[in-house]
Amino acid sequence: MSQQITFAPIFTFRNSKEQEKLHLWRKAIHEENKKLVFTNGVFDILHAGHVSYLKEARNLGDALIIGVNADTSVRRLKGEKRPLQNEGDRAKILASLKSTDCIVIFDNDTPLSLIEFIIPDILVKGADWSVENVVGRDVVEKNGGKVLTIPFIEGRSTTGVVETVIERYTK
Repeated sequence: MSQQITFAPIFTFRNSKEQEKLHLWRKAIHEENKKLVFTNGVFDILHAGHVSYLKEARNLGDALIIGVNADTSVRRLKGEKRPLQNEGDRAKILASLKSTDCIVIFDNDTPLSLIEFIIPDILVKGADWSVENVVGRDVVEKNGGKVLTIPFIEGRSTTGVVETVIERYTK
C-alpha cells in the first residue's frame, strides 16, 4: 500500500481548546530546534504568485505556518463581496501545498495576537510591505527573530484574476 497523502493541520485561533492544540504543535517544532516561518494573508483565489511566495517563505526555515484571515476579517478589510471562497476552503487549499506545515484561521484584522502567541523565528510578508510596517515585527525582533520581505511575481494577483474573469465572461 502506498503512503497516504495528508494535509497540514488546520487550527482556528478562536478558543482556548484550539489555542492549546496550536501551542502543542508549536512546542514540538521548538523542541526539534526547527526554525518556524510565519506569513499571513487572505489567499482568496490561489494563484502562481501565492504558490511561489509560499515556497520562498518555507525555504527560509524548517516549517511554515500560514495565518489565514477569517471570512469576517476579509469582509472588513476587502469589502462585502469578499471573500470569494470561505475560510475553510481557503485553509484546505493552502494545507494541501507541500510548502505548508500548518494553517491557522484568525478573526482579527491583523495577525498580531497570533504572532505574539506563536513567536515565529522568521516573519515574512510580500515586498509591498516595508519591513518597518510589518505587523508583529517588534515581537519577532524582540525575541531574536528576523523580519523579511519576498518580491512578488509581476502580473500575478487575486485582483488580476478577478478582472480577467469579469472581462472574459461578461462581454
